[in-house]
Amino acid sequence: MAMEEGAMPKAKLVAAVLVLEMLIAGFHVVSRAALDMGVSKMAFLVYRNGSALLVIAPVAYFLEKKDRPPLTLRLMIDFFMLAAVGVTFTQGLYILGLYYLSPTYVSVIQNSVPAITFVMAAVLRIEQVNIKSRHGLAKIAGTVITIAGATIITLYKGMPLTTTHSEGTHKLKDIKVILSPRFTWIAGCLVMFVNCLCLSAWMVLQVPVLKKYPAKLSSFTITLALGFIQLVVVAPFFESNIERWKIHSGGELLTILYAGIVVLGIAWYIMIWCINKGGPHFVSVFQPLQTVMVAIMASIFLGDRLYIGGVIGAVVIVAGLYCVLWAKSKETKSNSDLLSERSLAQNLLHEESYIMIEDL
Repeated sequence: MAMEEGAMPKAKLVAAVLVLEMLIAGFHVVSRAALDMGVSKMAFLVYRNGSALLVIAPVAYFLEKKDRPPLTLRLMIDFFMLAAVGVTFTQGLYILGLYYLSPTYVSVIQNSVPAITFVMAAVLRIEQVNIKSRHGLAKIAGTVITIAGATIITLYKGMPLTTTHSEGTHKLKDIKVILSPRFTWIAGCLVMFVNCLCLSAWMVLQVPVLKKYPAKLSSFTITLALGFIQLVVVAPFFESNIERWKIHSGGELLTILYAGIVVLGIAWYIMIWCINKGGPHFVSVFQPLQTVMVAIMASIFLGDRLYIGGVIGAVVIVAGLYCVLWAKSKETKSNSDLLSERSLAQNLLHEESYIMIEDL
């Protein structure tokens, strides 16, 4: 009975992460569809965050009305930085990378997030690394392998493994690739790598902020609101044409609402909950499953192409990812065993001291 009670929270956490990956996989495909329809990149970001904020803010206000800690200047600075990293930069770089690459390759490159997260967590001493142990060496090796996989994808495209089934949908993209294929490929990969840096930083920085402000939904709402304000301020510098801000079809509206309410609202809250329960590393470990989902969806709905370089790079990245995962699990078990041994030794010493006192 005790084992079943202990397994339930773990099962809920895994189920939540699986739902999260499925929602984000759909987001990759929907966002690419929005760009193919001609939606402005900047308008997409502003409308996306605005629609999510309209739904989440009232819910956060009423659900956590009694649980919210008071906001301090220091907390507002932390939230502003979280918004800049997790909303403005992460989303801006993502939509630019998706403009150059297909949804599948965007998801493949984002598989490097766990390795980057590990490095950042180690630098900030959230993650402990012992280079003298095999676990520590395995973490470092996994990180290097993951970076090597991302490099392969960037520098080697290779032959196509699948054919495109919907040329009309990708007409704009195909013309762009014909004009400068090497530039668009490398530019897209580099932009997505910086996106991964920002996403990893956001995941790691969530940990100390949630300790000071544990109202998760309110924390996310404040971050989203500050990010929305930042986007509105910078938007005119990137998109000054008023016509580009108009929504011309129901399809465009649906993509924005899905990206905003479903993904940025529901999925990001699920992500914050999962990070709080399982840690940033646990959440990022499920990233490869998202890639499989994206590849299937993109192939069906967008006629997405796969190239041999991307497949090789993806395999290398996943190998590095699970090398880090294996090291993490072994290290956790080792630390748990060590704590158990110390606890047992302390209990024995306590009992021995008690017996000696009784004898006196």
